[in-house]
Amino acid sequence: MRAAVPALPPDLDLASRAGAVAVLRAFGVQLRPARGQHLLVSRHILDRIVAAAALEPGDVVLEIGGGIGTLTQALARTGARVITVEVDPRLVPVLRAVCGREPRVHVVHGDAMTLPWTALPWTPTAVVANLPYAIASPLLVRLLEAGTGRRLVVMVQEEVADRLLAAPGTPAYGLLTVLVQLYARPTLVVRVPRTAFYPMPQVRSAVVRLDVHARPVRPPDRLPEVVAVARAAFAQRRKMLRAALREVGGRRLDAAAVVAWCARAGIDPRRRGETLSVEEFARLADVREDVRERE
Repeated sequence: MRAAVPALPPDLDLASRAGAVAVLRAFGVQLRPARGQHLLVSRHILDRIVAAAALEPGDVVLEIGGGIGTLTQALARTGARVITVEVDPRLVPVLRAVCGREPRVHVVHGDAMTLPWTALPWTPTAVVANLPYAIASPLLVRLLEAGTGRRLVVMVQEEVADRLLAAPGTPAYGLLTVLVQLYARPTLVVRVPRTAFYPMPQVRSAVVRLDVHARPVRPPDRLPEVVAVARAAFAQRRKMLRAALREVGGRRLDAAAVVAWCARAGIDPRRRGETLSVEEFARLADVREDVRERE
């Protein structure tokens, strides 16, 4: 026999500490901060996220980490359809109870790192989510590589946001920057204080909007080659390209071949990978096939 679902007041403000605590108590759920479970309890930040998403009634939004439905409910009220994915089985009944009066919401119990996007009931046009911080970087790359939505608005740890937004030559610029900027243009929406969450986390957060390029930097079948070059350059961050690019994707090159490769791409081999733009990594990948392999 199924347990009775607690009745929730229709005017309960989920974007408040009192509202979040009331829902958790009603369902007997205790959050696990060690696993990154922190609920957004700031109406201001919630409104900024929804506004940045710029949703229309015809949109289909993929939300990852539905929690108690705070963002889910706000997204559905824009008129868009919402697919919310939640990995914690204790929170799935909460989501279904909170969103029970929203016919446009579809709750999925699953792990976003392994969930096949083709199994979703509708094709997402946007992603809006407070990403689980422990897996935010690989999950974001997975979403972009799969072409999930034309716009992504994501809450991430502030340090990760700085890496997404970084410019060449800055300390935060690295492989994640290149992986993301190959697919999309990032802009900062808002920096989020720790007090915007319950319970309060140890780190600051930020919301970033990613607009997927209408014309990709390179055709999709060429992007893995660009990634392989960037990965090699950042694997030995302090080395010049003439040393860092001696091995790319399992292929070994002699020093003269690397210098010739960089020359063909119009790039000084004495530069370090952290100074190269996304377009310069793409140029290196474009001419790589003509480089002589080391015997």
